[in-house]
Amino acid sequence: MMDHARDLASVRDATERLLTAAAALDDTAVTEASRLPGWTRGHVLAHLARNADALVNVFEGRPMYASAEARDADIERDAPRPLDAQLADVRDSAARFQDTAAAPQDWSRTLELRNGVKDSASRVPFRRWVEVELHHVDLGIGYELEDLPEEFTERETAFLAERFAGHPEVPCTRVTDGTRAWSTGRQAAGPEVTVTGPAPALLGWLSGRRDGTGLDVSGGPLPSLPPL
Repeated sequence: MMDHARDLASVRDATERLLTAAAALDDTAVTEASRLPGWTRGHVLAHLARNADALVNVFEGRPMYASAEARDADIERDAPRPLDAQLADVRDSAARFQDTAAAPQDWSRTLELRNGVKDSASRVPFRRWVEVELHHVDLGIGYELEDLPEEFTERETAFLAERFAGHPEVPCTRVTDGTRAWSTGRQAAGPEVTVTGPAPALLGWLSGRRDGTGLDVSGGPLPSLPPL
């Protein structure tokens, strides 16, 4: 069961880590490429701010984004801003998210996210935690998958394995770090691919942030995963 209050505290801590690290940048560094294709660090920071406001919309019963085009346009508009403006926006939007989530509400209700995805209100804080942690890595400023909290890595690995479960283009796959194991892909009788490696490397592969180099694969080639 999701502990939304604990996850909100984790979001707050992760946001502070990101803001502290990003504060060491300068205006030039914000315009440089991030690890996400086609995005600068400014794009990543702008996305984080707009995502926080979008989740406020979700909590308050509005569409997450007015449209896909509006979402992309807002990120493009905000990406070129200087560092101080970027940090202030991430900080202020994060505070709006925390204030909204702290209001009394029914955490068991179902909310609609982007692209028609639905989830319980109690899981939204974890989704925001995912955004902050993985995009901190995407900034390429010294925070790596190996630096993520162990609890986060385990939960996000389980979340992504669940996301790909039953996907017709992903073979039946067992993912394991040698201690814990998750099943994903087609759930049918037949050969099973086993992917083994350190937890951060598994998360990197499942999240599309690493190509799987260094993972041990048996029972077939490393499965190709659809984009998130």
